[in-house]
Amino acid sequence: MQRVLSCAALAAALTSGAAVASDPYQAAGDPELNVNFRQVTVAEGLEHPWSIAWLPDGTALVTERPGRLRAIRGGRLDPTPIAGTPEVLVAAERGLVFQAGLFEVSPHPRFAENRLIYLTYAHGTPQANRLRLARATFDGQSLSDLSVIFEVSQPKPEFQHYGGRILWLPDGTLLLSVGDGGNPPVAIEGALVRLQAQKLDSHIGKILRLRDDGTAPPDNPFAGRADAKPEVYSYGHRHIQGLARAPDGRIFATEHGPLGGDELNLIRPGGNYGWPVVTWGRDYVGAAPIGTGQRSAPNMLDPVLVWYPSVIGASGLMVYTGDRFPDWRGSIFAGGLATQDVRRTVLDADGTVIKHESLRIGQRVRDVRQGPDGLIYVLTDEIHGRVFRLEPPA
Repeated sequence: MQRVLSCAALAAALTSGAAVASDPYQAAGDPELNVNFRQVTVAEGLEHPWSIAWLPDGTALVTERPGRLRAIRGGRLDPTPIAGTPEVLVAAERGLVFQAGLFEVSPHPRFAENRLIYLTYAHGTPQANRLRLARATFDGQSLSDLSVIFEVSQPKPEFQHYGGRILWLPDGTLLLSVGDGGNPPVAIEGALVRLQAQKLDSHIGKILRLRDDGTAPPDNPFAGRADAKPEVYSYGHRHIQGLARAPDGRIFATEHGPLGGDELNLIRPGGNYGWPVVTWGRDYVGAAPIGTGQRSAPNMLDPVLVWYPSVIGASGLMVYTGDRFPDWRGSIFAGGLATQDVRRTVLDADGTVIKHESLRIGQRVRDVRQGPDGLIYVLTDEIHGRVFRLEPPA
């Protein structure tokens, strides 16, 4: 099996205290605006769309957080939702902290052969719920043979911080982000749920690496340890809402901070990203310090970029590889929920941020992806959400 980076080598570096990250780039204030694109509406009338993915025939699948899966065929939104989606836990429309529902849709890399579609979603009750990963067969009209292939180890109360992003790797495994469960006073057995992010025997607050059947690969960084879940790939995460892989194999994630301190992280197998021991942000109640009150600590990885003191509400993520925007090739694009834009970040050969700018969208951006046509597609997380396409200027 092909390895992604080197699990054993990086784990050894971390435990020895070797430095694997530099000081983060601080993105403060309003960045430079980039207006060298046209914003074209592809579909509208979607209720809180969350994820978009394409099939080999060009059909785009879009999830709606209340539990529907939609198809855009020939540039038009099919008015009839796709049948066969799982029953999901959905919170009432009562503010932005209510985040349960249907999340990611992701075709298997060999979809043309096996017709498999993967979905992530919230499952359970308001008092006890967790993230699930399911797969089903898609015949072009409906889902069948749906089965749950993985669920998070512990249930939690409330409707916050599920994670739910999927990233397929070249070896056929996938990464799955799992949120830290929510803000205080959300707790498990009397302790704040976010403390689970530092516990290797919990899936909460982690990136997991799974085979396509939901089981743990034997070469995961903590495989074989009695004190760790074998699926854990990295830990110390708060709420990852974007996962992307660059052509050179680097894996990036966007992560929500609390009050201040959203992050762009370079993900390394076995890495500890610090939450909630260290963070740039503070608690929502009283702006109180979190954990040690420090921003960095030995053997914990710093972000590549931190949005501080403001946040962008970092969401969907991609690395652009197309030819329709030649000057943007290799750039990292992150959606902004709070800032209603897409942030373009350029790194140099050493991984240092050398450019950071804003593409204004005007609605809460939940996902940003490159389409098969080499253009950039943006989903807006609104009760009347849209799919936009970004094109070169006329």
